[in-house]
Amino acid sequence: MKNLKYIFLASSLVFFTNCNDPEDVDLNPIVEEEARPALTAGSADFSKYVAIGNSFTAGFTDNALFIASQQNSFPNLLSQKFSLVGGGNFSQPLVNDNSGGLVLGGNPVLDPQSGKNLFAPRLYFYSDTNSACPDNTGPVVLGIDPNDPNTQATSSTTDFLLNNPTGPFNNMGVPGAKSFHLLAPGYGALANFSLGLANPYFIRMASEPNASVLGDALAQSPSFFTLWVGINDVLGYALSGGDGSNAITPLDGAPGVGFNQTYATLIGAVTAGGAKGVVANIPDVTSIPHFTTVPYNPLDPNDECLQAYSDQIPTLNGVFGQLNQVFAYLESQGVPNATDRQIAFSTTEASAVVVNDESLIDLSAQIAGVLKLSPTFPAFVQSFGLPVEAAPVVADLFGLTYGQARQATADDLLVLPSSSIIGTVNTSSVAFLMSQGLSQALAGQFSVEGVSLPLADKWVLLPSEQAEIAAATTAFNTTIAATATQAGLGLVDANGLMKKLADGGVTSGNFILTSELVRGGAFSLDGVHPTARGYALIANEFMKAIDVTYGSNFEASGSLLDIGDYPTNYSSTLQ
Repeated sequence: MKNLKYIFLASSLVFFTNCNDPEDVDLNPIVEEEARPALTAGSADFSKYVAIGNSFTAGFTDNALFIASQQNSFPNLLSQKFSLVGGGNFSQPLVNDNSGGLVLGGNPVLDPQSGKNLFAPRLYFYSDTNSACPDNTGPVVLGIDPNDPNTQATSSTTDFLLNNPTGPFNNMGVPGAKSFHLLAPGYGALANFSLGLANPYFIRMASEPNASVLGDALAQSPSFFTLWVGINDVLGYALSGGDGSNAITPLDGAPGVGFNQTYATLIGAVTAGGAKGVVANIPDVTSIPHFTTVPYNPLDPNDECLQAYSDQIPTLNGVFGQLNQVFAYLESQGVPNATDRQIAFSTTEASAVVVNDESLIDLSAQIAGVLKLSPTFPAFVQSFGLPVEAAPVVADLFGLTYGQARQATADDLLVLPSSSIIGTVNTSSVAFLMSQGLSQALAGQFSVEGVSLPLADKWVLLPSEQAEIAAATTAFNTTIAATATQAGLGLVDANGLMKKLADGGVTSGNFILTSELVRGGAFSLDGVHPTARGYALIANEFMKAIDVTYGSNFEASGSLLDIGDYPTNYSSTLQ
C-alpha cells in the first residue's frame, strides 16, 4: 500500500512559505500615541538575571537547539529589555552552528532500539512542488532531500565530548530536563551519560562533572530569576503516547523524586538569598500541534493520492467482516460493548485509522476461539491462498492482532510522527507473520500501519491517557501557584495562554498567533516548541507578570516586544 506520509498534512502545511501572511493584517490603525512614561524596573533588580528551566528556556525550536534559536530564547529577549533598567550581561551556552543537533566524539548518538539519531539537526519545511501527491510535504531533517535517498542529514559541529563552552551561564535552560533533574548531582557528567543519568546539553555547560543545574544557577548569586519547569514531567509521557516508557513524575516524594517536594526545594533555594523572580505554570500539552495536527480519520477514498488504499477497501472490509461477526457474537454472549470494536472502511467518506487500545479488555483468546469453531473460516483462509490446515494458526493471529483493536475516534490524539507511519508496512510484523507461514506478500498486506495493523500505543494518546495528563497538570499547577504566592513571586499563566492559542488565537500588536502547526505562527515544526515569534510572545507575558508583581512598567511604557520583529521559521540555508 502507498505510504501515506504527510498526505493528510499537506492541506494545512502547503501554505508554509506564506505562513506570515495571514497574520500580517493591520489590526491597529495608525493613531497619534499619547506620551508614555519612562521605563522603570520597580522593585526588581535585574543586575544578575539567571533563567532556570528546560528546552523552553533554552530556546529549543524545530526539534533542535541552534545559535539563532538560542538568540531568540525568551530569557535572552528578556535580558535585552532588562538591560535598559540595570540588567547586566547575559551569557548562554551557545552551540557551534545553525544546523542544530549534537554528536559524541564526532558520531551521531543513536537509539539502540530504533537506530534513530537522538540529537539530529533541526527540521526545515520541504514542499514537493513537482508532484500532484505531496507525499514529502512537511518537516524534514536539515540536509535530507526526501526525493533523493542518497542525501544525508547535515552534520552537527557541536560535540558534547569536548564540552567546549566556558561558563557561568545566565541561561540555565537544559533541554529534556524534568523538575527533579535540576537537583541531581552528576547530571552533567559525561561518565553518567551511558547510564542514562546525565544530559548532553548540561554536560556542555556544567561547571564540573558533579555539578547540578540548581547548584550552578545559585553559584551566580542571582538578583532576579525566571523558573519554568514541570512541562517535561508530563510532556515526556505524552510524547511517548503514554506507552509507559516515560512516566509522569509522581506528585509526592522526597526532593528529587516527587514534584511537590522538588518544586518547594527549587523555590526555597533560589529565593534564600533574597532573589526575586517569576515562575510559569504548565500548559495543557495535549493542546499543542504535536497532538492536534494528524486527524484520527485520514483515510479518504476520494483523495486521488490514496488510490492504493481505495483499491484495498473491498478486501479490507472482507477481512474485517470476519472479525466483526466475532464481535457481534461475543456481545450476544454477554461481552459488553464488543460491537464498538467493529472495523469498517467507507468507500465514500474518510475513515479512521485502526489503533490498539490497551484500556480495552483483551479478547485475543475469545476471538481465536470463535474463529476456530466457525464453519466458514477455513474457506476464508483458503481465499488467501493458504491451506485449510492454516486456519487455526490464522485464528490465533487474528486474536493476537485485534484483541484490543478498534477504530480511532475524535477523542483520540495521534502524535505528529504518526504522519510518517500510517500507511507504511511494518517490517517487524512482516517478519513475524512470515515465520507463521504467511507469504511475504500476504504478510505485507496484513502489516499496514493503522489499516490492517493497529497503531501501537506510542502513536496514540488514548482518552484514559489524556485524563492522566490532565490530572497531573492540574495538580502540578496547583503546587506552582501556591508556592509562588507564598514566596511572593510573579506567575505567568502559560496554561491560560495555551488555551487562548488553541481557542481562536492570541492577538499581539498586528498579529494573531494560534496553535495551528506552521500557519499559526506560534509553534515550530516539531509541534512542541515555540517559534521565535512564539518566544517573543512568552517574553511579553513574563514582563507583564513582572509589572504586576514588582511595579515595573514594561507594558505601560511601551517596552514590550513587537512579536512581528521575530520570524516564524528559519530558512534551510541559514548558516
